[in-house]
Amino acid sequence: MRNQLQHAKRIVIKVGTSTLIYPNGNINLNAIDQLAFTLTDLQNQGKEIILVSSGAIGVGLHKLNMDQRPPTIPEQQAVAAIGQAELMNIYNQRFLTYSQQIAQLLLTRDVIEYPESRKNVTNTIEQLLKMGIVPVINENDTVAIDELDHLTKFGDNDFLSAIVSQLIQADLLVMLSDIDGFFSDNPHTNKEATLFSEINQIDDALLTLAGGKGSRFGTGGMYSKLKAAERVLDHDISMVLANGKKPSIIFDILAGEKVGTLFTLLK
Repeated sequence: MRNQLQHAKRIVIKVGTSTLIYPNGNINLNAIDQLAFTLTDLQNQGKEIILVSSGAIGVGLHKLNMDQRPPTIPEQQAVAAIGQAELMNIYNQRFLTYSQQIAQLLLTRDVIEYPESRKNVTNTIEQLLKMGIVPVINENDTVAIDELDHLTKFGDNDFLSAIVSQLIQADLLVMLSDIDGFFSDNPHTNKEATLFSEINQIDDALLTLAGGKGSRFGTGGMYSKLKAAERVLDHDISMVLANGKKPSIIFDILAGEKVGTLFTLLK
C-alpha cells in the first residue's frame, strides 16, 4: 500500500508543537526551515500542499519568556494571539527563502458546521491551491474555547487536520508528532513497545492503548491522533503518523519507505 503514496497529489501536512518548539521552550528554527524547504519542493513537484500548524501558544510563551501556560483563558488567548503573529512571521521568512508564497487561515469549529461558511472556507483553500500558494491553517485560539455556549473548538489541531482533509478531499494526511508512530504502549517508558506499521481500522482496543496529552506546550495526544485517523478513514483518506523531528521525513513517506504508521483502508 505504501508505494501508492507517491501518487498522492493533494496532501495535508499537520505539524505539532513538539516539531516547532524544543523541550526547553525555544523555537526549533532548523525544523521550521526544513519544513519550509520540504513543502516548497513538493509544491514544485506539482503537488498541492496544505499545512495545518500548531504552535501559537508555544511560540507565544517563548516570545513572552514564560515557562508555563498561564492559568486563565483570557491569558491563554492573549499568548496565542502574540504567538500566532510571530509564528506566521517565521513561516513567511523561511518559505520566502525558497520563493514560496503562503497564506493564513484561522478557523473555528462553527465555521465548519455552517454550510455557507464551510463553503466559503473550502472555496478559499481551493483558490489558494490554484494560485500555487500554501495555506497555513490553525485554530483561532483567541475565539475557540470550550466554555462558550456554542461549540467553537475543534479540540486540537489533530482533529482540525482531519476535517480539513475531509473538506478538500485530500489524498493523504501526514501527521508529524514527537513519536515514531503508533505503538502498542508508550515507547518512552516501555522498551518492549512495538510499532504498528499499518492500521486498517480504528477499534476500541486501539483507542484503549492511546494515552493522554502530549507536551506541556501542546494539547494533542495519541488518542486525538487515532480519532483523526478514524475520521479520515471514514472518508477513504489515508494518513501517516510519523516523527516530525526532521520534517524531511515527508520525502521518505511519499517514496513509500516503511516509516511511521500508515492508516489506510484495505482495498
